[in-house]
Amino acid sequence: MNKSIKILGTGCAKCQSMTGVVKEVVSENNIDATIEKVEDIMEIMKFNVMTTPALAIDGVITIKGRVPTKAEVLALLNN
Repeated sequence: MNKSIKILGTGCAKCQSMTGVVKEVVSENNIDATIEKVEDIMEIMKFNVMTTPALAIDGVITIKGRVPTKAEVLALLNN
């Protein structure tokens, strides 16, 4: 089952870190997922997110305002 992952952020260092963590977890665990980086502020606003980076999995915001650990991302993707 393909997961839809969106990383919301304007490209700051934390946003880039989150992107790296998510890509590593997906790659290392052979997770079937589509990763999309959303940098357009108007698109980010549609998710009602005020602090970035934010992580949306299948349209649901799961993390915002911080960079998650690999274990945290893996747990969210396995739910």
